[in-house]
Amino acid sequence: MLITTPVGSREAVTGARWPVPEERRTVTVLFADIVGSTGLVERLDPEDVRALQQAYFGTVAAVLHRWHGVVEKYVGDAVMALFGAHDSDGFDAYRAVRAGLEIQDALDRRLPAGTRLRVRVGVATGEVLVDLAATRDGGHGAASGAVITTAARLQEHAPPGGVVLCAATRRAVAGLVEQRPLTALAVAGRAAPLDVWRVTGVARRRPARHHAPLVGRRRELATAGDEIVRAVRERRPRWISLVGPAGSGRSRLLHELVRAVSTVDGVAVRWCVAHCPPFPDGELAPLADLVRGLAGLRDGQSPEAVRRRLGNTLDGLPAARRAAAAHALAAFLAAPADPAAAARGAEVCGELLLDLAGGQPVVVAVDDLDRAAPALNRFLHRLFAAATERSLPLAVLATHGPRWADLLPGAAGRRRRVPLPALGTVDTGRLLRHLLDRAGRPTAPAAELLPLVVGNPGAAAAYVATLGADAEPAGVPEPVRRLVDARLDRLDGERRAVLMAVAARDVDVPAATLARMLGWPAGRAEPVLRALVDAGLLRRTTTGGYAVAEPAVARVAAHRLPRAVRAEFARRLRDAGPVGAIRPAAGGVTTGRAACPAGVGLRSGGGARPAPVPGADGRTPDVPADGPTPGVAAGDGPTPGTTAGGCPTPGVAAGDGPTPGTVAVGTPTPGVAAGGGAAAGTGAPASGRTASRRTVAVRRGRVGGAAGRPAAVPGGASAGSPARGALPAVRSGGNRPGRAVRARLGVFPGLRDPLPGGPPREPAGRVGAVGGQPPAVGPPRPRRTGRERPVGASARAGLTSAGGVRGLAA
Repeated sequence: MLITTPVGSREAVTGARWPVPEERRTVTVLFADIVGSTGLVERLDPEDVRALQQAYFGTVAAVLHRWHGVVEKYVGDAVMALFGAHDSDGFDAYRAVRAGLEIQDALDRRLPAGTRLRVRVGVATGEVLVDLAATRDGGHGAASGAVITTAARLQEHAPPGGVVLCAATRRAVAGLVEQRPLTALAVAGRAAPLDVWRVTGVARRRPARHHAPLVGRRRELATAGDEIVRAVRERRPRWISLVGPAGSGRSRLLHELVRAVSTVDGVAVRWCVAHCPPFPDGELAPLADLVRGLAGLRDGQSPEAVRRRLGNTLDGLPAARRAAAAHALAAFLAAPADPAAAARGAEVCGELLLDLAGGQPVVVAVDDLDRAAPALNRFLHRLFAAATERSLPLAVLATHGPRWADLLPGAAGRRRRVPLPALGTVDTGRLLRHLLDRAGRPTAPAAELLPLVVGNPGAAAAYVATLGADAEPAGVPEPVRRLVDARLDRLDGERRAVLMAVAARDVDVPAATLARMLGWPAGRAEPVLRALVDAGLLRRTTTGGYAVAEPAVARVAAHRLPRAVRAEFARRLRDAGPVGAIRPAAGGVTTGRAACPAGVGLRSGGGARPAPVPGADGRTPDVPADGPTPGVAAGDGPTPGTTAGGCPTPGVAAGDGPTPGTVAVGTPTPGVAAGGGAAAGTGAPASGRTASRRTVAVRRGRVGGAAGRPAAVPGGASAGSPARGALPAVRSGGNRPGRAVRARLGVFPGLRDPLPGGPPREPAGRVGAVGGQPPAVGPPRPRRTGRERPVGASARAGLTSAGGVRGLAA
């Protein structure tokens, strides 16, 4: 039975910034429970039990919050938390595992003397349906999915004090933590046993092995190498930045630079490389790894051997200073998270690097500097300034993403930013064929993978590795999906709403159609669309619409939408009618349900009529210079003003409302005679019966007449108003004539149709308001108790995440 979480009142969550109330998301679930809690409670006094519970729950919650997890619920002595439920950074599984490792240590430090608790932790990763608004309301969210049950079962079979992972979590944290396999776990209800692994600690980074040839980066390699050579020859330090998105090959290019620039003018270059892992232990922990590399230290060496190797490394320092410096570095390596030891160690490390640069060229390289704490960046700035003052042959090389900006004062003319753009089509094909050949696969799939990779070497490796594997959610490999999730979660509410709505359609979407899908007023979507185009997430199509720029982003964004939201999008488009409908991304223009041939022009009305646009056959359509278009009886042919299949007649303006003097599709126009033709000056079917075919209405202008002038309507009615005794025009959106129109609450929050009559009463908490900025990554903000309901209210209400349906939590 799936585990869900009851949610109480939704009244406090209507102000969320998220575009939809619920999303399908891949999250990591942590389940922790006390070993032998029943026997422990039996032996203690009730007051001691209360003190123990408060210390336990407070300690566990503090650790989870420190790693940016959301405490989803408490079940007896067990605690369940979600990672990546609202803000994903691509390392959700790693943060969950680190939290599980830290829980036991924190309990040993926090609990009263003489009391020892052992905790089991299970961590599983999978897809759930998350109530996004509820996860921000006091940390008690609602999530549903089989992965929650899997995490609970893993916790039951974990050893005391141990952390056990599922296969998906193991893949997500590969290379970041040490783990060993355990016996496969038989879970009731599952056909196959569950593969499990136990985490033994945080892994120390090992040198990466690059087997594939360097493809498409020769120019960037030469540019960065020239900058290092200039710094050495001119004895003026230079700062080089290798900038590119994740997977663009920044670390690979750094690896190639170490090999390519090993000597300058016959003098050996000393490379000092530090790598910044996600969430390092201590602000200057990457600097400790740099010192280990300089001294040639290995894991497991005795303290005496470490001090001896450090002393040999510090030979250039004065003898009186050497012993104290070796002791400071040894203390720093033993406890990099200790602020005092880190400060003393960083000072000695700076002296060591400057001393080395006095005797030979030195390059200090930091990989993934955007992950580092500000303290490491300040250390590099001080080192660069000191080397500049002494005119030393030193260069600083950093790799980071394009969103990270480093302000380096006093380095005018001595700083070089080397961008790493996407690989070209030829280079991407070469890389894919090499990866497929190395994996022992035929190279034919390279043509299919080429548009999916979009020039990213990391994505190419991920797609090749997952060929023939089990289907991934949204058809995107796990490493690529994690990066896309992080990109989506960095968007604010409006931009994310627009991107997901565009991704929900398989064709390009005009701005007017997007506004109908979201329930936005005209003109609101255009600024958001332009911002997404500037960010590289959307692209303009040849038909004037918008489409998602990358296939992986489109698949992940569309897969996040629940089925109910997709159905609501389709209903809104049906209610709005076929006018201004969606166009295909290439090959022509679609109006309504039929595709128009490429080359048939549309105009919006106003100004002089443009010349007819040649059609696909190269001939100019024959458009009357003036006068009405001959009518066609309803149900027997295309609507006047359109071609067969509902395509617009060249030279006729298309809009998103009915032609002046006409009403909605299928409604007879008052004052127009029934018969086999259309009344002069109108584009409506001249029939007294309801049209049997759904037709396309146009407005703003008359067929064949001067643009911008309303056509005359027989019967004395002016254009745009019904004749005497006629029914009022039907509004787009399906509101029935003769009845007061009331606004509907949109699928996306805060968006109502601006119709008279006022909005109806809606259940509170169905959606939240769009807008605002995403919360900054960091510790959770304190709760505002004035608005918050008690925790017990959630359990008393007994509402499931289905929204207002009473049920029981399993």
